[in-house]
Amino acid sequence: MEFKVNSKELEKLLTKIIPAVPTRTPMSILENFLFEIKDGFLTIIATDLEISMKSSISIVAESDISIVVPAKLTHDILKSLGDTTVNFMITDNHKINLKTDNGEYSISYLSSDEYPEIPTFPTEEDDIKEVLINGYDLKNAFDITSFAMSKEEMRPAMMGTLLEFEEEGLRFVATDGHRLANLLKHTIKPEEEITDKYVVPEKAISVLQKILDEKDVKVYMSNTHISFKLNDIELITRLIGQKYPEYRSVIPLENEFELQLKTKELLSAIKRMMLFSATSSTRRVKFSISENSLEISAEDVDMGNFGKENIICKYSGTPIDIGFNSQYVNDVLSHLVSEEEIIFRLHSANKAVIVVPSVKNEKQDLMMLIMPVRLNN
Repeated sequence: MEFKVNSKELEKLLTKIIPAVPTRTPMSILENFLFEIKDGFLTIIATDLEISMKSSISIVAESDISIVVPAKLTHDILKSLGDTTVNFMITDNHKINLKTDNGEYSISYLSSDEYPEIPTFPTEEDDIKEVLINGYDLKNAFDITSFAMSKEEMRPAMMGTLLEFEEEGLRFVATDGHRLANLLKHTIKPEEEITDKYVVPEKAISVLQKILDEKDVKVYMSNTHISFKLNDIELITRLIGQKYPEYRSVIPLENEFELQLKTKELLSAIKRMMLFSATSSTRRVKFSISENSLEISAEDVDMGNFGKENIICKYSGTPIDIGFNSQYVNDVLSHLVSEEEIIFRLHSANKAVIVVPSVKNEKQDLMMLIMPVRLNN
């Protein structure tokens, strides 16, 4: 059988789908696309068994067929062709012949019988929730919070981002136990009440950050899966089944001291102090805070290197010395860099520190949290 398709249209579709193709896997079959031709549509599916992505394009085909084609090679060929019409001829000897005005190419394919069962959304469940979210709002929320997800497999619930619907909007929470990102988007509100909580795995979030745009996204949630439907693409992933930690219990209520600084000035200083803390296991940087002055210092004891800087600030509280992992501070500040000024809320040298923008945003509430590290006396 054969069909024709514009190379640019198909390449654009494959570019969106290919992030679901694993680069390293013991199951080599997963390094392929599943091509399903049915009722005048070519549906392309990719999966790593954790997430699946699929999209369709209208074609003229004389019959239906389902085959497995090499993902990277097919994508690279189409990307190299420019804007042209490609004729796909699928033969019985497991070859696909691609023909353009200027060339002919042949690639092998496999039977779809060898392709594993892909994650699918359980549409038969009764308790399916639905919400419409602007793509930029969703991408912005993931961009701000996803850095704090854990990479430790011993804590699987933390290897995702918590989606928690509230009366005021949708809350996104990510934490690895050392830092926490907590964002409430007032612009995202479902039409129906949703009380369930959903933990979306890191891989799905990473892919969504690459493909989300200004278009609205339909999000469907069941007890086990979540589906993100863009205009021309659907991403389905299994939810993380473990209960998310009670993150509210680690947010201190008594942090009465406030340190206000210019975000970019502090971030610039932290990056320089990271040069002096890189060899330490804790990457420790010391904040010595007093009225209108913050001294930041870091020391490489083994190499005998030391650096310190003074930053003008506003501070209400008693003088305090507190240590942080400089990488964690850098991560938090890098995701607050759009804020001109930020506020550190502190209580003591061994209590978690809250970091918030100094100016309230009507569309969202954002709070970061950093755990301190012990200072050597």
